[in-house]
Amino acid sequence: MILYNVTTSLDPEIEEQWVSFMRDTHIPEVMATGFFIKSQLCRLLNEEDNGITYAAQYYCVSLDQLDEYQEVAAPALRAEVEKHFAGRYASFRTMLEVVE
Repeated sequence: MILYNVTTSLDPEIEEQWVSFMRDTHIPEVMATGFFIKSQLCRLLNEEDNGITYAAQYYCVSLDQLDEYQEVAAPALRAEVEKHFAGRYASFRTMLEVVE
């Protein structure tokens, strides 16, 4: 199992709008691609400098499946986030292997 984690630090002024967009639009669109079997949105509790940081987490069955998602679907989905929140957030992505 592969966990694809997208960590995003937000401008505090957009938090409510961004969370709504993620819950109502972006995460459902990511899941509709069929590449992932589970998702969750988490808020970091140990933030520094009064930052607001979230982690969107998506689970898929293989690294090949994640690679295909990144080639086929991710560019358009990322462009939509950028269209709505340009310059008001910073994201980085990590891929983890679940070893439990």
